[in-house]
Amino acid sequence: MAGTAMAPSLRDPAWNARVFWTLAGMALLVPMLWATEFRPWVLFEPDSLKSTLRFLGDFFPPHADTEFLKMVAYEAWRTVAIATCGMVLAMALAIPMTLASTAVLSISALPGRMHAVPFVLRQAIRWLLILLRSVPELVWALVFVRVVGLGPTAGVLAIALTYAGMLGKVYAEILESGETHSTTTLLRNGSGRVQAFFYGLLPTNATELTSYTVYRWECAIRSSAVLGFVGAGGLGQQLITSLKMFNGAEVSTILLVFIALVWLADWVSGRLRRVLG
Repeated sequence: MAGTAMAPSLRDPAWNARVFWTLAGMALLVPMLWATEFRPWVLFEPDSLKSTLRFLGDFFPPHADTEFLKMVAYEAWRTVAIATCGMVLAMALAIPMTLASTAVLSISALPGRMHAVPFVLRQAIRWLLILLRSVPELVWALVFVRVVGLGPTAGVLAIALTYAGMLGKVYAEILESGETHSTTTLLRNGSGRVQAFFYGLLPTNATELTSYTVYRWECAIRSSAVLGFVGAGGLGQQLITSLKMFNGAEVSTILLVFIALVWLADWVSGRLRRVLG
């Protein structure tokens, strides 16, 4: 028996912890699956398969009528415009809040513990960011549709508020988790916060900030499609109309356009990373 024992050098020191956390995760996952009534086998029942195949069969061939394609191209452009304008407004809100809430840019924290007033101000801004991103953009869209009426304006404002909270939080985390020695040195030698940001934090984190921003722009394109379901304009409005009419060919064409838009965002992200890298 002694000859079959595993050598100490071959034992995984984290094995017990991995087994424990795996079992704990499974113990939590099982009641969650039960609460959500997760029954994937229903998809493979004869009636479900028949309905699914009939629905998917309507997707082919995609609708390629000239007038429809012109309308889809225009709505695709509007979808990108909603996402882009929403992102620009979100960045206009997020960047000042990021600079104000990032602890590494705090001059009062240089001697050690941050002063009470700046600390309270930063916490208030962080709570505001939590509030903005806690409300889904779909809820904001429903609110703004009642305020400004149907159309893209509601979608732009909804994306701006929700994404401002997301961008502000992640921007701050990226800046605080990166290399901060040069920024601290600049502040200690009399530099202002804006100068310390542009010459200290931004150069070392520009690639990651750009990548995340473009990723969020890609998410905003998808969000603008969903916002169209409640009358906020864009391709989503046409998509819900085609779905209600059970016109699978039109749905297929619109989904292909969505795929193209996401590919475009991914291509832009890759190009920007190469330029900044």
